[in-house]
Amino acid sequence: MSITYRVTHRTEYRYAREVVPSYSQLHLIPRELPGQRLRSANVTIDPRPEYFREGIDYFGNRVAYAAIQQPHRKLSVTADSLVEIANRPNEPSLLGQRAWEVVRDEAQTAQGDERLEAAQFALGSPLVRGSAEFADYALASFTPQRPLLDAITELSSRIHGDFTYKPGSTTVNTPVTEVFAKRRGVCQDFAHLGIACLRAIGLPARYVSGYLETDPPAGRPKLKGADVSHAWLSVLLGQADWLEIDPTNDQLVNDRYIVTAYGRDYSDVPPLKGVIHTHGKTRSLKVTVDVVAVP
Repeated sequence: MSITYRVTHRTEYRYAREVVPSYSQLHLIPRELPGQRLRSANVTIDPRPEYFREGIDYFGNRVAYAAIQQPHRKLSVTADSLVEIANRPNEPSLLGQRAWEVVRDEAQTAQGDERLEAAQFALGSPLVRGSAEFADYALASFTPQRPLLDAITELSSRIHGDFTYKPGSTTVNTPVTEVFAKRRGVCQDFAHLGIACLRAIGLPARYVSGYLETDPPAGRPKLKGADVSHAWLSVLLGQADWLEIDPTNDQLVNDRYIVTAYGRDYSDVPPLKGVIHTHGKTRSLKVTVDVVAVP
């Protein structure tokens, strides 16, 4: 059985004065993955860019580049996608039943492409730096010889319980050390925190950008982060298999999640980032996301 979602992501910038030129990079189109099929996608930009190109980035994500040469005081970007989620496993891989030290050691001794895949998500990245405090926090769950699945599930639950979800308490540039100290943040912060803990004990972990179903089925709770782009993390289980988990909502990823991009941290895959070469500062920014199941 499959579920089809329509994802509409709207971003609107308003500037204090006319700006020109402006250049943008977009990670707004969901990936093609096992169990996730992109049926259609369209990006509309106003003003219409003189240059627009789509491609695949280093991590295999859909990415687009746009350049606007005409003066403008407002920029709107709307991405509309139709995504089918099917055959997503109901149970985690049996690889997650192995002791976490076995998974760690296997990642560190892998060869060739597997070694590269593991290493790029095990090392520090611009927004996620490992430290002893993250290792100590992780090791309370990652006790000796504990199955990785049990340990990561408990770590996620502890992050969910120990940290307060508070929109506006952080920015996209808030260091994960500050999040850890102040015990509050949003989904990207909790993803970064989980990644920092895992990397600090030698486990490769990656950042996942995507969406959650906006309107849950009757009787099921509305989840945090469902009205904006969402973020969670995944940990390498071995043999190119990854386990995705969402500490913001304290659950394993299921068929209500849609993956847009993978990266080392948020800085690799922001939904939209850009540069303007004039003094027209951003006066306002409005982002809305709708994720709705369709027949």
